[in-house]
Amino acid sequence: MAGTIRIIDTSVLCNLLRVPNRDQESARATEELREAFASGDALLLPIPVIYETGNHIAQNGDGTVRRKVARAFVELVQKAFNGTIPFTPTPLQDTDEVLGWIAEFPEHAAAGMGLGDLSIIKIFHQQCDLNHGRRVVIWSYDKHLQGFDRPPLL
Repeated sequence: MAGTIRIIDTSVLCNLLRVPNRDQESARATEELREAFASGDALLLPIPVIYETGNHIAQNGDGTVRRKVARAFVELVQKAFNGTIPFTPTPLQDTDEVLGWIAEFPEHAAAGMGLGDLSIIKIFHQQCDLNHGRRVVIWSYDKHLQGFDRPPLL
């Protein structure tokens, strides 16, 4: 059976890259990544997570640290897009899809959920619809995203 589809959240990517003030779980993230590789999991990297992580890098640490982490980030994202690491960027959404997310955003914002998290949840549901025979999970250290874990449907 194929491995789990893991949708990587910003909280995990920041830990993997050791973004200052966002890397309290870096050892855990590294171990879980090792386990994901060993299990043959698919690692999806949502475009909103790329944007959010870039923002966190630019806002944390001194200039020397930001540059170092930014270089590691650029290398990871470039390799993901080139297919040389097992992270797969999700496709860019079309205008109608984004407008649908935007229309739902005020309700989610009122509950304290940002647009990035809403987009990750939407990607989760898309992957569930596309992959009935595989487990789909949002890999996150944020409590409000940890419950998104759908087992394979038989």
